[in-house]
Amino acid sequence: MTAVAERPYGRAGGGPRRGPRRGPRRGPLSGSGLTLLLPALVPVLVFSVGPLVYGILLAFTDARSGRNTETSFVGLANFAELLSDGDFWESFRIGMVWGLSVTVLQFLASLGLALLLNQDLRLRGVARVLAVVPWAMPPVVVGLMWRLVYHPDAGLLNGLFGSNVDWLHDFSLALPAVIVVGVWTGMPQTTVVLLAGLQNVPRELYEAVSVDGAGSWRRFWNVTLPQLRPVIVAITSLDFVWNINQFSLVYVLTQGGPGGRTRLPMLFAYEEAFRYGFFGYAATLGVAITIVVLAVLGLYLWRQAREGA
Repeated sequence: MTAVAERPYGRAGGGPRRGPRRGPRRGPLSGSGLTLLLPALVPVLVFSVGPLVYGILLAFTDARSGRNTETSFVGLANFAELLSDGDFWESFRIGMVWGLSVTVLQFLASLGLALLLNQDLRLRGVARVLAVVPWAMPPVVVGLMWRLVYHPDAGLLNGLFGSNVDWLHDFSLALPAVIVVGVWTGMPQTTVVLLAGLQNVPRELYEAVSVDGAGSWRRFWNVTLPQLRPVIVAITSLDFVWNINQFSLVYVLTQGGPGGRTRLPMLFAYEEAFRYGFFGYAATLGVAITIVVLAVLGLYLWRQAREGA
């Protein structure tokens, strides 16, 4: 007799098919998932969420510097005082001029540079590396370098024009001079993001409009800009938030002078907290600026989404 090998039960023809055993389904935030995320969540909670919540709570108190000072809850008294503070509104106006000017000029200059770096140029790789250099420099170093450029006696700018203008201490020139430095400092990251967006535009779209006889301007207006719209909305929104919260660069350049002409909101909050010791009022400034920035940003994003729809 010839032995016949039998198929194992559950395979072809021998009985009901059974799939592989599966354990109980676990959600993305199961116990083991939370355990793995905990080392990353702890620093975020300690260094980001914690100070944010503490700052918001501090805004409703009369906290001051000094020993043996009592802190009490004052409700909305700090916000009411803020609404009638002329110095705050002047600082807020300067901050909005700074934030909008730097953001718009950064975008225009970065878009032109990104379009240039997207071409087939000689030493294109070297040019891209050099374009990122300002981004790699700390704001304090950038501020010190530009103070030398703007120096009234030995500065590079006055040497080129043969003048002796005190750029950072002139009441009418200080803010434009600082805006130029802000644009120069923030251009690299905007350029990198826009360049990445340009490289993701399908070449077939350019070929299609070229067949229709479209020139360079029509290709840019009808293909490049629409394809870059999501990237433009994202990077300009982030740039505005970063610029309106700028502190170190302007502090090194002018410390808010001359006569408060470059005193941004964060500089004003710094002075209230560390020069005059009103910690509660300074926290109120930070909360108010955050609310205003979120409102302006939300309106901008809503309009962009509406136009896109």
